[in-house]
Amino acid sequence: MMSTARDYYEILGLSKGATVDEVKKAYRQAVMKHHPDRVPPEQKKAAEEKFKEISEAYAVLSDPQKKQLYDQYGHSGIDSRYSTEDIFRGADFSSIFGNRGGSFGDIFENLFSDFGMFGSGASARGGRRSGEDLQIQIAIDLEDAYRGAEKDITYSRYEDCSSCRGSGAEAGSPKTVCNTCRGRGTVTSGLGFINFSQTCPNCQGEGKIIKNRCKKCSGLGRLKVRKNLKVTIPQGVDNGSILRLRQEGNFGPGGYGSLFIYIEVRQHPVFHRQADTVLCTAKITVAQAILGTEIKVSTLDGQVTMTIPAGTQPDAVFRLKGKGMVNLHSKRPGDQLVEVKVEIPKKISTRERKLVEEWAKLRRD
Repeated sequence: MMSTARDYYEILGLSKGATVDEVKKAYRQAVMKHHPDRVPPEQKKAAEEKFKEISEAYAVLSDPQKKQLYDQYGHSGIDSRYSTEDIFRGADFSSIFGNRGGSFGDIFENLFSDFGMFGSGASARGGRRSGEDLQIQIAIDLEDAYRGAEKDITYSRYEDCSSCRGSGAEAGSPKTVCNTCRGRGTVTSGLGFINFSQTCPNCQGEGKIIKNRCKKCSGLGRLKVRKNLKVTIPQGVDNGSILRLRQEGNFGPGGYGSLFIYIEVRQHPVFHRQADTVLCTAKITVAQAILGTEIKVSTLDGQVTMTIPAGTQPDAVFRLKGKGMVNLHSKRPGDQLVEVKVEIPKKISTRERKLVEEWAKLRRD
């Protein structure tokens, strides 16, 4: 086992008893933060170890049976029942990585291929590494999430070289078999009886190397450019929503990766959101609470008239049907809840005091 004494929940930044959905969300965020390809070269080794650690925590906590054992007995319950191979063989990483190409798939396969569960890196996919996925974050207003919007974004990505069309070779220059991996696309190293298979660093998994490199891209087959893109924000997105744009990531020999856009919804000065429900407050006077009235209430779709019945109590909550957020999946609108705040005047005139005293006397009688 490669597990340490560290608590699996602590590794993922969760409280004990977190749901499987919470585990998946925390793992996805941790992967984005600690992916070895997203750190400087001198931090790569430490990032790989961290990547293994969070993946082991996910493998246990995402499996109901393993999670139950761990919740009851801790590490001893897992160590006594499962080998490292057993832990990772039963884990579902497909819902986390999907078809995300080289940036996520390759590093995961390379780190854990010694357990015999993921084939042998690039050669298992025909020797062609797809382009890496990219991730960016954009901030939008609550109104954008309510109505949907179009946003212009600018980001950097690698595109195929226009001179060599992504081959990395000068026109007419042949490719030769890689002398590092002998055409396999992978290299194997080991310590004792444990073998590690990873993508060949010389040919990047293709099994062949370029004899005469393209001068424009220095044989990389791609060039870094700034790209402008118009993105459609669907109605109902929330903090943590992820939009996937296929073919908008980096270029690699196998094509383009995807661009993942993480949504941050800014706090609103008037409205507070809870899932598809929008909450706000409205102020009324004592007289309006006693006698009843009609007031104007702001919604994300403009002002509406709301009836305040006679005898309304402080902090009463009224529901405006269909004035909440549109559900991202069902497209059905939620409701808006309006909490009534009764304002008590701090100062009143002599006449007002007299009237209140008379009213109070009548109530006593």
